[in-house]
Amino acid sequence: MSSDDAVKPVPYARRRPTGEGSSSSGSSHRKRAKFLHHFNDVGEDGFDSSCEVEGEGECDESDVAKVEDQGVKMDLTEDLLHMVFSFLDPLNLCKAARVCTQWRTASAHEDFWRTLNFKDRYISLEEFEDMCRRYPRATAVSISGATISSLVMKAMSSLRNLEVLTLGKGHIPDGFFHALEDCSMLKRLSINDATLGSGIQEISITHYRMCHLQITKCRVMRIAVRCPQLETMSLKRSNVAQAVLNCPLLHELDIGSCHKLPDSAIRSAATSCPQLVSLDVSNCSCVSDETLREVSFSCANLSFLDASYCPNVSLESVRLPMLTVLKLHSCEGITSTSMAAIAHSSLLEVLELDNCSLLTSVSLDLPLLRNIRLVHCRKLADLDLRTIMLSSMVMSNCPALRRINITSNSLQKLAIPKQDSLTTLALQCQSLQEVDLSECESLTNSVCDVFSYGGGCPMLKLLTLDNCENLTSIRFISTSLVSLSLGGCRAITNLELSCPKLEKVILDGCNHLERASFCPVGLLSLNLGICPKLNILSIEAPFMVSLELKGCGVLSEAFINCPLLTSLDASFCSQLTDECLSATTASCPLIESLILMSCLLIGSKVLHSLCSLPNLTVLDLSYTFLVDLQPVFEFCSQLEVLKLQACKSLSDTSLEPLYKGGALPALQELDLSHGTLCQSAIDELLVCCTNLRRVSLNGCENVHDLKWGCSHGQVDVSPALKIPYGVSSQENVLESSQESTCLLQNLNCVGCTNIIKVEIPSRAHCLNLLFLNLSLSRNLKEVNITCLNLCFLNLSNCSSLEILRLDCPRLTSLFLQSCSIDGEAVEAAISKCNMLETLDVRFCQKISSTSVARFRTSCSSLKRIFSNLSN
Repeated sequence: MSSDDAVKPVPYARRRPTGEGSSSSGSSHRKRAKFLHHFNDVGEDGFDSSCEVEGEGECDESDVAKVEDQGVKMDLTEDLLHMVFSFLDPLNLCKAARVCTQWRTASAHEDFWRTLNFKDRYISLEEFEDMCRRYPRATAVSISGATISSLVMKAMSSLRNLEVLTLGKGHIPDGFFHALEDCSMLKRLSINDATLGSGIQEISITHYRMCHLQITKCRVMRIAVRCPQLETMSLKRSNVAQAVLNCPLLHELDIGSCHKLPDSAIRSAATSCPQLVSLDVSNCSCVSDETLREVSFSCANLSFLDASYCPNVSLESVRLPMLTVLKLHSCEGITSTSMAAIAHSSLLEVLELDNCSLLTSVSLDLPLLRNIRLVHCRKLADLDLRTIMLSSMVMSNCPALRRINITSNSLQKLAIPKQDSLTTLALQCQSLQEVDLSECESLTNSVCDVFSYGGGCPMLKLLTLDNCENLTSIRFISTSLVSLSLGGCRAITNLELSCPKLEKVILDGCNHLERASFCPVGLLSLNLGICPKLNILSIEAPFMVSLELKGCGVLSEAFINCPLLTSLDASFCSQLTDECLSATTASCPLIESLILMSCLLIGSKVLHSLCSLPNLTVLDLSYTFLVDLQPVFEFCSQLEVLKLQACKSLSDTSLEPLYKGGALPALQELDLSHGTLCQSAIDELLVCCTNLRRVSLNGCENVHDLKWGCSHGQVDVSPALKIPYGVSSQENVLESSQESTCLLQNLNCVGCTNIIKVEIPSRAHCLNLLFLNLSLSRNLKEVNITCLNLCFLNLSNCSSLEILRLDCPRLTSLFLQSCSIDGEAVEAAISKCNMLETLDVRFCQKISSTSVARFRTSCSSLKRIFSNLSN
């Protein structure tokens, strides 16, 4: 029990006794309520000075009177109030005393003031005497400060039931120790940071009931203790030079950091206590093996020993058979020879060997060892532990460690990162579930055998081998492994995983991987990241739904059997053949998203294999050399997204089934960016494919002037490429387009350098158009748009733009960055945009600061104007 524990407020009696405390007379109540608490502040265990009463019968009850004048009535019996107050600490009792007279009287009952805490607070002798007189049944007192000598003598003479006494920060005279025996009920004495007696003569402590003695950070040369009932004693950090003990029942002795105690004094003190169970001699630089050997003979039951920072201790000739806890931090004498002595402690459960700089090897067979620490053992090279109960192992910064052999049935987690020299690992750990060997740069491929089937870790679930740069070929066969991390293992070229429960694998930075096999695994998703050298891949994953191969540029052979796969991204896998992809679609019939961007070798066979994918909704064939898309139109009736960026081998008639045959009725998004389709084909797409919601024509050089609505639903282009009305082949197209509603919401024509004019009049009825992006169309000169629901228009970097007419009442964002348009044209354009909030006119050379100021007047809804000009 610490000194702080001795002064914690303890609510004693739960039941109010009869007698003086229960008297109902007013004078008796006032006398009980008299507090003399002159303290500087209120602590968590102290008293509130606002409870102070100045004299007998002259209580200052102004606060109480104010409350009572307001008509506050407390309908609580004294017994019930007493029971409630028994749960309050002194601070809250003082607060309760301010409520009313009844509460003040009840809170002053001596049952609540068994602990009197004056630690770090000033109180005069007269006040202290009064407290002792009013609470004679107090059992615990805490005093510190300059007045400690007089107060403690008064406490011992007045409080006959005193059991706990805590003193500190002052001078304690010899008379205190002489009178100590008269305090017959005392069980615990704690003295901290004090000068005992004169500081140079012997102090004698004699008491026949004391059980706990604590003298810490005290100044005393010699001390003699005669306490036949004493159980625990601490002299920690005191400058005592001689200690004589006559305590036959003492079982716990702490003399840590007593630097002036010689080896002989420590030996004499410890050996005089035959019942000793715990001994702390840490930071006692004089302690020798001879002393510990004598202690082992005299104290047969010693189970705890802390000899940390004792340079002369080696334990080579010491036998401690009953020891359960041994701490030897920074003991320079501990070597490999010391392990033989430690091995005799067959009951040892905790062993700490941090910073034992001369320790080169540890070999222990301790059946009960549970915890071991080996931190900063710079020369440790070999670790051999046969401890079936081992459950915790802390090991780090052992740069010379080369070999580890552990046998344990209880160890569940092993973390030994950054062991640069570790080459050999042998584990027989039946319960091991987590292993972290990250940055063990010398580990070889043999580590795979340790964690595979039959390797000694049948329960392993998480394995981390990040940045183990010597690993070149990984092969795991495990029925328990759930997570594997190989991030930063740059030398791995071959990976074989047969782990049916594997759910997570990290391969970031494995950029030299050439072959990979995941057969079988329990992965739900797999992203191989950037594996530029991977050319052979096998995957058998019955639960996988997502697979990304877009960083595997030279992948040529892929065997994928994932029956639940819904998303496959093989972007930039330029070496994948028709045969591989066709086999994949056949074995993965649930694919919904198929990304084949830049798969240069694919042809008609892959497209015909799409008949195996009835749920396909997303197909990306961008940057391929496909010529005929007929299989797509025939087999992919559920397709919603089709991307054909830069498919320059497509002819002008390749998409005719879309706008003439009604193919892909569910198609909502079409990307033809950087393609070579002619203007007429694009026009017919926009007119006839009314189900499209998003169209991208970015960088299409064949897109010319966009005139929408010569008649309802028709796109009219420049005269040279205009769709003729009178041509009979177009009549059916126009009629069908007029009967349907255009659902187009987003049109992107970024970087279409041949567009000169864009006109969307009201008769075009583009009721669903929300976003229009024409940025980087450097030859665009005129824009005339009337669109009810358009909310976003981007004309940035249209450097030739001169004319802008807008009638878009719901437009909220307009971007004109780096345009040549003048301020008057912009002001006129935004005047009909009643909901415009954002306007960007940065780097528009013809717009002045005056024009920027007029914009807000023309459009009151504007919230943000981005301009590089000052208003």
